[in-house]
Amino acid sequence: MSATFERYPALVLNTDFRPLSYFPLSLWSWQKTISAVFMRRVNVVEEYDTAVHSPSFEMRLPSVISLKDYVPMAKRPAFTRFNVFLRDSFTCQYCGDIYPTENLTFDHVIPRSRGGTTLWGNVVTACSPCNLSKGHGLPKETGMYPLAAPRQPTAWELQGNGRAFPPDHLHYSWRDFLYWDVELEQD
Repeated sequence: MSATFERYPALVLNTDFRPLSYFPLSLWSWQKTISAVFMRRVNVVEEYDTAVHSPSFEMRLPSVISLKDYVPMAKRPAFTRFNVFLRDSFTCQYCGDIYPTENLTFDHVIPRSRGGTTLWGNVVTACSPCNLSKGHGLPKETGMYPLAAPRQPTAWELQGNGRAFPPDHLHYSWRDFLYWDVELEQD
């Protein structure tokens, strides 16, 4: 039975009704959602038409929930490979082409062999051919300069970039909470 309900995750919103994360989208399994509802940690905002049953109880599965306690966004995002890709919008900073994550790597603008560090200000997203082409050379030696200067992004920038890459599945009940800049329908 639980495998049937796996198709019913809940979109998790903060108390300000913004998703905790856009990429990856903040989703909870139906089990975690039901548990949070019973523990009174969340408010149910929207529901699916599908319900769970017990001998004495029936409940429609929540499709959108909001937390009762505000979770502050980290001021400084973690320095991870994925966050570098997200900062650079999954775009090779040398050729400008967009790639899926599995076809990306990161490049040290100033190579580590030349004293470069593995920090926000020296790492950019690169496709494998560009990374190999640049090798251990400096930008002025190879003529390969990043499209944008590498820098530490804010958590808000990463959230904004993540909004541009929606997941494969978006339930219609989530739309009002995911796209703040969508034009509203008029009556």
